[in-house]
Amino acid sequence: MSFGYLLNLAVNGAIEGSIIALGALALTLVFGIARFPNASAGDVITVGAYAGYGGQLASGGLMAAGVVSGMVGAAAISLAFYWFVFRKLAGRSAVYPLIASIGAAFLIRAAITFFLGHDQRVYDVPLTRAVALGPVRVVPTDLYLAAGALAALAVVFALLHMTPLGRRMRAVADNPDLARASGISARRVMTAMWLIAGAVSGLAGVLLGVKTVVMPEMGWDLLLPAFAATILGTIGNPVGAVVGGLLIGVAQELSTPFVGFTYKIGVGFLVLLLVLMVRPQGLFSGAERVR
Repeated sequence: MSFGYLLNLAVNGAIEGSIIALGALALTLVFGIARFPNASAGDVITVGAYAGYGGQLASGGLMAAGVVSGMVGAAAISLAFYWFVFRKLAGRSAVYPLIASIGAAFLIRAAITFFLGHDQRVYDVPLTRAVALGPVRVVPTDLYLAAGALAALAVVFALLHMTPLGRRMRAVADNPDLARASGISARRVMTAMWLIAGAVSGLAGVLLGVKTVVMPEMGWDLLLPAFAATILGTIGNPVGAVVGGLLIGVAQELSTPFVGFTYKIGVGFLVLLLVLMVRPQGLFSGAERVR
């Protein structure tokens, strides 16, 4: 097993990790502000993948239309569940919205399967030849996927740290009562947060659909690595979620020579267990959080 081979695996893992990071960021935003683990996040990613596929198909093959459709579709379903389910459970124990989110996940997947079936779908992207960057060979499409994911992460971080909306989100997450007394509308902030989390999830679905295939279980498969990345990077910490996503992606890819492609997702589960046992507060505990 050569160094170049391992380096290629690490680069592929970083590209896959950038998609996991998007899912982890959406999870940590909800956990940091709404304060419950959103188990439906994976299936919202799936909605984004299908919406993106439909948007590209309807536009005659435009990838930009697919990206916009995916983000809008996932943001819409995310906001709908907030308004009709999670908003009504605000103030209760985190167990209630957690169970509700599990139900929402099954509902979304069942609806997709019922109306669209189990057939796999693929985005219409041109086949490209891998290019050599030193010892690393990478497909240009993967570079575009990573660039898209990193650009989206940069936009979200700019929104959180450089805009009045970001400051209001942190204020509501830190102390909802004090934020309300200061004239901040918690409902508007929560609406914005669910829209952002949904749009980020939708983009993750589109990028994952381009890299692999679109199918009903794709978001569920991404949920475990995203949860592992969220816990690894400290729950509620956006920077930690992104770093955790990249680490999980690289770890999964480097494990493929030993456990095979099918079982690499188990590495995410192993990392999750190790972090919970050794450092349950995560790698970035004590650093600035959303809340």
